Amino acid sequence: MSNRPNVLLLFSDEHRHDAMGCAGHERVKTPHLDALAENGTRFTQAFTPSPICVPARAALATGQYVHQNRCWSNAEAYSGDPVSWGHHLIEQGHRVDSIGKLHYRGGETHNGFEEEILPLYIRNGVGWIKGLLRDHEAFFDVSSYVREIGPGSDRYTDYDLGVTRAARQWLSDAGQAASEKPWVLFVSWLRPHYPLTCPPEYYDLYPLDKMDSARFVSDAELPSHPVTRTIRRNFNYDDAFDEAGRQMARASYYGLCSFLDAQIGAVLDTLDQSGQADNTLVIYTSDHGDHNGDRRMWTKMSLYDESARIPMMMRGPDVPKDHSTDRLASLVDIYPTIMQTVGAVDDGLPRPGINLNDLSRAGSDDRAILSEYHDGGSPVGMFMLRQKRWKYNYYPGYAPELFDMHADPNELQDLASDPAFAADRDECHRALSRIVDPDEANKRAFADQAKRIEALGGIDKILASEEFDHTPVPGAP
Repeated sequence: MSNRPNVLLLFSDEHRHDAMGCAGHERVKTPHLDALAENGTRFTQAFTPSPICVPARAALATGQYVHQNRCWSNAEAYSGDPVSWGHHLIEQGHRVDSIGKLHYRGGETHNGFEEEILPLYIRNGVGWIKGLLRDHEAFFDVSSYVREIGPGSDRYTDYDLGVTRAARQWLSDAGQAASEKPWVLFVSWLRPHYPLTCPPEYYDLYPLDKMDSARFVSDAELPSHPVTRTIRRNFNYDDAFDEAGRQMARASYYGLCSFLDAQIGAVLDTLDQSGQADNTLVIYTSDHGDHNGDRRMWTKMSLYDESARIPMMMRGPDVPKDHSTDRLASLVDIYPTIMQTVGAVDDGLPRPGINLNDLSRAGSDDRAILSEYHDGGSPVGMFMLRQKRWKYNYYPGYAPELFDMHADPNELQDLASDPAFAADRDECHRALSRIVDPDEANKRAFADQAKRIEALGGIDKILASEEFDHTPVPGAP
């Protein structure tokens, strides 16, 4: 038996950072995540490398930012290159399996798992191609989003229940098998990603007459930057709702967070029963957040904390209990955490991540992390730098934004044009430039996407392609 810990990586889709009891939310009920945080360490300032599914998951796999692995959009998915932590572990004799959503290209590609159980890939190996047409506005269909809300059954929920069953079986089997090296299991659910149809027993936890209201919805509080306004205009779910529908959708999102929490609890209970919990590092996180009506925005695809900030926590051997840290963390930190936890040898390529075990105890307060967006609805690349107290958003060809996250955590006062903060703005841009040349990366993204558009038959063929608002589960049309 190995004296190194196993790793159980629990992953969700579209879980915003504050939709948990342990994050201080007064309504969202997440007892199992709360217990996980109480028995481990929670990273209160964790961020996604990209506020959309496919690029975020490619960054998780490769330990690289989006501009490094060039999985720019939901139509440019990970297909095994660059190599992932899983590839390295398999080569070194570890068992590495996945259960659930991957959102990779799929097909015959080797994605860094020995076995992919119930995998969900991008649709037809192609993905959401209309997002490649970033200079074409107002062709995104929002109708299904506003229709599929409230209590009821849904294929996404059924899929997640299957993921939970498969994960519990895997852990039970692994507990009975001797292994010389630690295993790594990636369990990935769809929820709380829309459709916002919620199992009634979880929806009923949030009566509409006791629901809170969306934040920052007055005209003075709505996003004013032209790029974010374009995003809102292209994905204008809010105008398709009436007020009752908005509240139903918000309650459904909360209910789906509670449903997800129940799945996590079931898997952790099986881990405990298997006798492996004391020698397993458990990590929970998500690919990105969700606005859930804040700023009259829905889903993700912005640089606001509702979209770009994520839950992240872990428990395991030598992990401090009932501990939280506000040191900046990112999904790219998962790569070195897994590699070093199981004692694997990396390939030596430079990657921006820091082992979460180290980050939870020390780490530089000067650390800078990056999130970027190069997908549908945005006329230009969006680059977010977080460092110290600052959030700096850079949009090539447009004015930047600067927010003091200590004094203005709601991101309502842009300081970028204030002469009193010019030095801070300029230092943030220098810090961003040390990570990426944003203007060059923006050009490279558009160039790669132009080639992809041509390979798919051109703009007219993409415009005429079938619309879909979320990836269908395996076996669905």
